[in-house]
Amino acid sequence: MKNTTKICCIGAGYVGGPTMSVIANQCPEIQVTVVDINENRINQWNDEDLDNLPVYEPGLKEIIATTRNKNLFFSTEVDKAIEEADIIFISVNTPTKTYGKGKGQAADLKYIELCARNIAKVAKTDKIVVEKSTLPVRTAGAIKSILENTGNGVNFEILSNPEFLAEGTAVDDLMNADRVLIGGDDTPSGQRAKDTLSAIYEHWLPKERILQTNVWSSELSKLVANAFLAQRVSSINSISALCERTDANVAEVSRAIGYDSRIGSKFLNSSVGFGGSCFQKDILNLVYIARSFGLQEVADYWEQVIIMNDYQKRRFAENIISTLYNTVSGKKIVFYGWAFKKDTNDTRESAAIYVADALLEERAEIVVYDPKVSEKTIYADLDYLNTRSPEENRRLLKVVKEPIKATEDAHAIAILTEWDEFKTYDWDKIHNNMLKPAFVFDGRRILDSETMKAKGFEFYKIGQS
Repeated sequence: MKNTTKICCIGAGYVGGPTMSVIANQCPEIQVTVVDINENRINQWNDEDLDNLPVYEPGLKEIIATTRNKNLFFSTEVDKAIEEADIIFISVNTPTKTYGKGKGQAADLKYIELCARNIAKVAKTDKIVVEKSTLPVRTAGAIKSILENTGNGVNFEILSNPEFLAEGTAVDDLMNADRVLIGGDDTPSGQRAKDTLSAIYEHWLPKERILQTNVWSSELSKLVANAFLAQRVSSINSISALCERTDANVAEVSRAIGYDSRIGSKFLNSSVGFGGSCFQKDILNLVYIARSFGLQEVADYWEQVIIMNDYQKRRFAENIISTLYNTVSGKKIVFYGWAFKKDTNDTRESAAIYVADALLEERAEIVVYDPKVSEKTIYADLDYLNTRSPEENRRLLKVVKEPIKATEDAHAIAILTEWDEFKTYDWDKIHNNMLKPAFVFDGRRILDSETMKAKGFEFYKIGQS
């Protein structure tokens, strides 16, 4: 097993950026280069001002400050980095297909395939190629056949090394990972490749946390882990609807079942629904794979997790409309939060997008405040839905920088992201600003019902009647 001296990562997104920063930080003897054809994104990673990095994660800018331009580089010179690297990570986007066979469920692998073809064209020496993107089972096989049929007589070993990062805690998840999964062939050269990648993680993680499997198990484990987590969220959210009708409190139910050691307490917080780039995509992928093998009941079972999540977002929007006397037309509603969860600027599949869309259909006038999400992103999220024209979106929805001022003459506030700062606001002042009755809809269960009611609010919290 020869020592790794150079690593290249293709794709400078939410996975590639943080993962490579931590590897560079923990392995000072290895040169790590993150490449992307998107010049704008690479420029952001290289920005002098570390507050302008394209990905916001607690602890990330501190790591980049100590490693960038020492042994961590961000570049658009893709071919050069591929040619020099011993290990190549593929960390490009694998969105759900929006066209053709498998539309709305299967992962779109065109970026992965372009990557593989590019590696095959450029590589002159043996490489280990690591799939880091969330991929459907059997992708490694596709990458392998492309590399072996078009290469320059180079030997490629393909490994699957799925990421289990949670946004908002990605740096900590990398530094203190529960487990690292490395899937590869059970041949002598496959084993050597697995050991080579394992040696990188062993710089900072105990060896027993690094699990080696075959490729299929590794790929499927990633989808299944996310599906199980999302299933827990949908399960508790289904109960939150029942709690609202029966005077039960979903927090008390969660706590009671969380004490059961067989169930455990994590991922039992009821909310307006899960978002993020992985849960929905991975479950749809699982559904598609099951259907393609004729496993109809398996597919239906997992699809229900998504159906319940969509129901929870729709229910929240409908509750706002019915509570505001069945009309929100021309009414000012303030959204606190647009990111899919706190401590990230990622908005993919965020509940806020769908709740906003439903209220805009009813002609509400929405004002959005989020501490980390840009105005550009918020409008792009709405425009992507194609429900109305971009002009209409900009007329009905405004993005603001001052959360308290935003509440002047508002009919209602909806909390869509659980940012800590929302708990510390001067809610008495906010109450004075608003039209009466002043409604607050807490989609993240971060405020105390009794306190809010004592201040004079009409307060609605998911999972409580």
